[in-house]
Amino acid sequence: MANDDPRPSTMGHEHRLTQVEHAGMTFDVIDSGPLDGPIVVLLHGFPTDGSSWDRISPLLHAAGLRTLAPDQRGYSPGARPRGRAAYRLGELADDVVALADAVGADAVHVVGHDWGGGIAWLVAGRHPDRVASVTVLSTPHPIAMNEALRSRDFDQVRRSWYMAAFQLPEVPERFLGPRLGALLRRGGLPEADATRYAARLAERGALTAAMNWYRAIPLSSGVAHRCRVPATLVWGRRDPFLGPLAARLTAHAVVGPYELIELEEGHWLPERAPQLCAQAIVARVVSVD
Repeated sequence: MANDDPRPSTMGHEHRLTQVEHAGMTFDVIDSGPLDGPIVVLLHGFPTDGSSWDRISPLLHAAGLRTLAPDQRGYSPGARPRGRAAYRLGELADDVVALADAVGADAVHVVGHDWGGGIAWLVAGRHPDRVASVTVLSTPHPIAMNEALRSRDFDQVRRSWYMAAFQLPEVPERFLGPRLGALLRRGGLPEADATRYAARLAERGALTAAMNWYRAIPLSSGVAHRCRVPATLVWGRRDPFLGPLAARLTAHAVVGPYELIELEEGHWLPERAPQLCAQAIVARVVSVD
């Protein structure tokens, strides 16, 4: 891990931009907060990146926590393999374990939003010995999502239509490419965040890599396991993509201490509700450590 970040310190703690090598790829990771604090891995979703945690990280540092916020596979320019098979869920979970290995951590606290939340649940289920706790923003457990998708009211099916559309070849890139920033602003993201995320995905191959997370879904069946580590789900009641049934069914997929926190918010919790999210993360970490 190398390359100091020249940006100012955060809340009095060193702000370090590092690189982690794994499986022939180079992942960009923002490593910040006290080096001797419990390690919290922050996993972003679509179509964001590690900077989506910029409002939450300082609050975690103030509580004594060290944060690692990677640009995940496909979002880091040096970790952008071609083809959907490289984005199978097991591969994405292995990236998180490799990050823990890189900093010499036996176990880390994993936090995720959107797709990052799905990966957080997956890592906790597949590698409970490497995960001290999990806090997920917005995203119900995959087992609960599958139950909700089979519900007769079809509410989650209506909310999730885009996941099937994004699996089409080429069409999503042609549609989203010139419109992404405007769609994100219309969807509730602050102007600066929407502009930044759209610019990152305008890099060569970036949007296709992000779409490959969706295209690899049919290749990833049977990978979800019940969560056996202490867990919290923070869910926004106004989330247009992830409905109440899946959020409430998540309790059935967790064995052990669990809390569901419902907020009067939409989907973009890291950007829109950072203080409430940070409180939930700190409370879950403290309950374990």
